[in-house]
Amino acid sequence: MLLHFIFVIKDSDLGKRDKEFDYVKQMSQFYKAWIKNNFDKDFDVQCDEMITKPRGLFNKLDTTTLLKDHRERGEEIYHFYLCHFRPLWTDCTCEGYHAENFGMIWWQTPKQDDLFFLAEKNCTTVSHELAHELLRQNGKKNYVDVVHDVWTKHTFANLSFEKYDKDFKKTNTNPIFMTLDTSSFGQ
Repeated sequence: MLLHFIFVIKDSDLGKRDKEFDYVKQMSQFYKAWIKNNFDKDFDVQCDEMITKPRGLFNKLDTTTLLKDHRERGEEIYHFYLCHFRPLWTDCTCEGYHAENFGMIWWQTPKQDDLFFLAEKNCTTVSHELAHELLRQNGKKNYVDVVHDVWTKHTFANLSFEKYDKDFKKTNTNPIFMTLDTSSFGQ
């Protein structure tokens, strides 16, 4: 299966967010390995930018627009949108949304070049939404609740995120990538 990460960027930000897109490309390769190790699934990964132009008030870019884009690109491909806006509706506390073969998150921009910020704020949220879909694909009952229980522990009970280095190995120092703790998923 193909997992296609799409970095949604305003046309006015072209050239200003290249380092973030470089991180997205590295992150996509990380998630290829993470998915194999934690969910025993082989995914091909791909990255693209989706450049958006300003839209009118009644034609705003939103989840519905991205779902339409997903259908046009092919519903058999798992499209994951990294957006410059929050989803209008979500059942996740992490500013993300998921559906079958579809994911999106609000990709937060760091104030300065900050890999730790990208790992802690964005990479963790990607893992949250990916976990929903991967557990669903594996037939896990109550997959939404399972992920939200772990996320709540990260948020309120000091459960540490899993941390990984540039070689995708677990680390306790200077992580490049961070994910939710998958130890309780029973895969």
